[in-house]
Amino acid sequence: QVRLVESGGGLVQTGGSLRLSCAASGPFFSNYAMGWFRQAPGKEREFVSGINWNGDSTISADSVKGRFTISRDNAMNTVYLQMNSLKPEDTAVYYCARNRILRDMLETDPFYGMDYWGEGTLVTVSS
Repeated sequence: QVRLVESGGGLVQTGGSLRLSCAASGPFFSNYAMGWFRQAPGKEREFVSGINWNGDSTISADSVKGRFTISRDNAMNTVYLQMNSLKPEDTAVYYCARNRILRDMLETDPFYGMDYWGEGTLVTVSS
């Protein structure tokens, strides 16, 4: 059984920082790609950033490049999202997901194979 639990969300001012964590349980965490996604009110869920199985390759949405950094610590079964220079448009529920199929992120469709999801953590950036 795979379980993912996000934490670290909260309320910050524009320009502030947050570090999200995703704690995973279950088998084969280190074998698969992981990703962060977000969903703002009234919008569809969108890809934020992803990392391959051993952490040596990452991809990010253009909207967060240079501001957000994804990382993973396989020994701790944890994925992180460091968010800097936050903007009001970053306000969303942030979800962690684990791939069931792929070891590497699929840049053309980052959702592909992301079959395990956490319940999300809310990030609110005030203006």
